[in-house]
Amino acid sequence: MRVLVTGANGFIGKNLQLHLLELGGMESSLEIVPFTREHTEADFPGLLKGVDWVFHLAGINRPEDPSEFITGNAGLTQALSNAVKESGRKISVVYTSSIQVERDNDYGASKRAAEDALLDLNQSTGCPVYIYRLPNVFGKWARPNYNSAVATFCHNIARNLPVQINNPSAVIQLVYIDDVVASFISLLEGAAQATPFVDVEPVYQIAVGELSEQLQRFKATRNNLITEPVGTGLTRALYSTYVSYLPPENFTYTVPQHGDERGVFVEMLKTPDAGQFSFFTAHPGVTRGGHYHHSKTEKFLVIKGEACFRFRHMLTDEFYELHTSGDKPEIVETVPGWTHDITNEGDNELVCMLWANEIFDRERPDTFACPVGTEA
Repeated sequence: MRVLVTGANGFIGKNLQLHLLELGGMESSLEIVPFTREHTEADFPGLLKGVDWVFHLAGINRPEDPSEFITGNAGLTQALSNAVKESGRKISVVYTSSIQVERDNDYGASKRAAEDALLDLNQSTGCPVYIYRLPNVFGKWARPNYNSAVATFCHNIARNLPVQINNPSAVIQLVYIDDVVASFISLLEGAAQATPFVDVEPVYQIAVGELSEQLQRFKATRNNLITEPVGTGLTRALYSTYVSYLPPENFTYTVPQHGDERGVFVEMLKTPDAGQFSFFTAHPGVTRGGHYHHSKTEKFLVIKGEACFRFRHMLTDEFYELHTSGDKPEIVETVPGWTHDITNEGDNELVCMLWANEIFDRERPDTFACPVGTEA
C-alpha cells in the first residue's frame, strides 16, 4: 500500500507518519510518499502513481497575506483533486478541514472551497472522501507560537517563560492528536463510514485560564511531588503534551533524600487521593519501623536484599513473622492495629519500595511508636 501525506512535515503529518510505520513494523510493505513545502502542485501526478490513500493535511493557517488562504487551501486542494481525477484510479482522500468553515472569515471560506473540491471529486469519480472539521488539535510536536495555545503554553511554562492570556474565561475546543490519528488509521483499516464527514471523539472544552493553571500544576509536581490525575481524559492528554515540550536537560529532577545511621528514605510521588510512593534503604542488621497505624495501610516490596517483617496485634498480642527478598517479588502489606517493623537480615544493603494509601500529614501522622519485640 502506498500512502501520500501532504503536509508531511507538519504537526499532524509527523504524528501520522510514525503511526503508519507502526502498522506493520519498520519492514512493512506500506510506503509513505511525503508531500512537503519543497514540492509544488505540478508534482501531484508523479507522486500519486500507485497511491491508494491520500491524507491531505497541508494548508495555510497564518499567512502574511489573506490571499494565501485561497492558494494554500482551496487552490492546493483543487490541484490535488484534479490530479486524482486524471489518474483514473479510485484513490481514497482524507482531508483535515476546520470548524472555521462555519464562520465568516477568509480562512473558513478557503476551507469550505477545499471541501467542495473534494466533494465534487467524490461525486464525479466515486473516489472515497473523508472530511474532518477539526477544532484545535494538540499534542506532541505541535509548533508553539503558531496556531495552538496548548503548544505555546506548554513550551513557555516548561521553560519558565511568561504566558499571555487576554481572556481567561474564553473556552476553546480541543481534540488530542492521538485520537485524530487513531480515527485516520481506523479508516485505513476499513472502518465503515456513512457520510464524507467524520468526527473525532472525544472533543474537550476548557477555559484558557484553566488550561494555564493546569499546566502550572504539572510543573509544580516536581517541587511538591503531588501528581495530577493524569491517567485518563483531558488531564492525561495535556500531561503527555506538556512533558513532550520539556527540553532534554530537564528530563531529570532531584527529590529530597533523608538519611541517618539506618539508611535513607526518599519520597518519589504523591497523589491527592491514592497515597504516595517512596523507597528506603537499610544497612545490614538495621531495623526500621516499629510503629502501628489506626487507618493508614502500606505495601512494601523488597527489590534488593533480604528482609524479615514482624507483626504484633495491639490487642491480642498475636505475633507473625515472614521473610522475603529481592529475588522473590512479593508484596508485604501492613494492617491497621498491628505494629510492625522490617529488619535487613542480609549481608548487603536492603532496598525497599513503599506505597502508603495517604500522603503523610505531619499534623495527623497516624503513626504511633511501639516496638514489635519478639515472639513470646
